[in-house]
Amino acid sequence: MNRVAIDPITRIEGHLRVEIQVEDGVIREARCSGALYRGLEQILVGRHPLDAQKITQRICGVCPLAHSTAASLCLDDALGLTPPRNGQLLRNLIYGANFLHNHILHFYHLALPDYLSSWALPGALSPGTDEDRRFFREESQELAEHYLKALEMRRKAQELVALFGGKMPHDMSIVPGGVTYRPTLGEVAAFRFRLKEIAGFIEGTYIPDILLLAERYHDHFQLGRVGKLLTFGCFPLDEGRLFPAGAIFDGEFVPFDPGEIREGFAHSWYSGDGPQPPWEEEAAPDLDKAGAYSWIKSPRYRGEPCEVGPAARAAVGLQVGSPEFQSLAQDLLREANASPAALSSVMGRHLARGIEALFLARAMERWLSELNLFAPVAVEYKIPEESGGQGLVDAPRGALGHWIRISGKIIARYQVIAPTTWNASPRDGEGKPGPIEQALQGTVVSGDGTLEAGRIVRSFDPCLACAIQ
Repeated sequence: MNRVAIDPITRIEGHLRVEIQVEDGVIREARCSGALYRGLEQILVGRHPLDAQKITQRICGVCPLAHSTAASLCLDDALGLTPPRNGQLLRNLIYGANFLHNHILHFYHLALPDYLSSWALPGALSPGTDEDRRFFREESQELAEHYLKALEMRRKAQELVALFGGKMPHDMSIVPGGVTYRPTLGEVAAFRFRLKEIAGFIEGTYIPDILLLAERYHDHFQLGRVGKLLTFGCFPLDEGRLFPAGAIFDGEFVPFDPGEIREGFAHSWYSGDGPQPPWEEEAAPDLDKAGAYSWIKSPRYRGEPCEVGPAARAAVGLQVGSPEFQSLAQDLLREANASPAALSSVMGRHLARGIEALFLARAMERWLSELNLFAPVAVEYKIPEESGGQGLVDAPRGALGHWIRISGKIIARYQVIAPTTWNASPRDGEGKPGPIEQALQGTVVSGDGTLEAGRIVRSFDPCLACAIQ
């Protein structure tokens, strides 16, 4: 048995340690460890409820809009608020811009270097190896050019956030009850111009590049699979969410019930009694805990570890999503010569992000046209003496939940379960490994397994800043 520790995994957000046990060319056991602790949930206790929307954005500088959105939905629930249509549209446009930025960032700048030869981008990829590189030289050169073009597209997506959100990172516009800003006609035109550029890049460059990667590495549709998927859905409007909520358990759709969420810490550096509902959770740091190996906790749905993220949203969307989404997803799966069951895989996750980015960009164009520049963008509110609420949404990386308990008009408890908390969770009290651990175990590897492990882990786009809070 050969033990290999990758510490840290590079080209992700934050510090993730992955340890694998390799025997006879197969990963027999894997363990994911979040190596830092911050305690932002504890920092929020005793503060004004409106502080939650600002402070939780500081969990992450890559996807702060996810926490801004989840915290505002959480406070909407606790304060009994329903944002007006304009406020809903503007929230979704600001958040959607951050989604597009994240997907372009992940594919070109975090994942693609795993497949490009080191000579293609010597400054970015050196030092590197040329192990298992399957692109022709001309293809590598073109992908390297797209790597650089993607930097420009990311900048434009950040500009979209700043146009309606005030700034990036950490927007100033999304608040309980709606948004604080009503754009001008000129700002809407500026948003539309940049969005069309990004949508053109997604359709004309990003999607073809994913399909090329899928053709060259088609066997990666069998690499890094997980059996159970979960999404909270995202981009809410009165008529429903653009991406619906639900779970896929061994190929079958399961309606989503937030009451089935529990979080445990049997192998995490926290003290506490068994799996707990997040709205009641009590856990204190315990660095000396026997058997613990991570600062990440172990969220479970119906007692099961679930992969969250684009693969889950695509799989659920194929079963209960809109006809437009189903048609697009089926067309691109067909072009990639892949089945819906293959979405939960290294290559399936990349394809799911592309499907989602294209569908979302088209939806954002519609939302922009629906804006009424003279209609209200928010509703008034009062802080109640006692209340509680939850804000459930999907971040680019997957299911994100915020839970609040207000007592005496201040925060008495605040809980966050982030996407990477689900995906990179350690074993639970029943010994069930987390989704990334599952995806690694059983993988046939070449050499010491670091090549395959890196590709599998990065396909989840881990964010340890969110997972450890």
